[in-house]
Amino acid sequence: MALATITSRVDTQDKKAFDSFCSEAGLNASTAVNMFIKAVLRERRIPFEITVASDHFYDTENQDYIMKSVRELREGKGTAHNLIEDTDE
Repeated sequence: MALATITSRVDTQDKKAFDSFCSEAGLNASTAVNMFIKAVLRERRIPFEITVASDHFYDTENQDYIMKSVRELREGKGTAHNLIEDTDE
C-alpha cells in the first residue's frame, strides 16, 4: 500500500493537547487522523455533527427582547443610577 502525506496547520496548544490525548488513548496523532479518515470514507459523512452557533442578536426569537431592552436603556431604565434611586434605603 502506497502512503501519502497530509499536512495541516494546527494551533500549537491544540496540537500539544491532541498529542497528549492520543498518547493517553494509546495512539499517536497519525493513527488518530487515519481513524478519522477511515470513518469518513466508511460512513460517507463527517462522523460528528457540525453546527453554526446562533447569533443571538439576529435571532428573530430574541430580537423583540433585545429591542425592548435597548428602548429601556435609552429611557434610563436598568442603569446603575436608576437602581440606586429605586431603593428604599
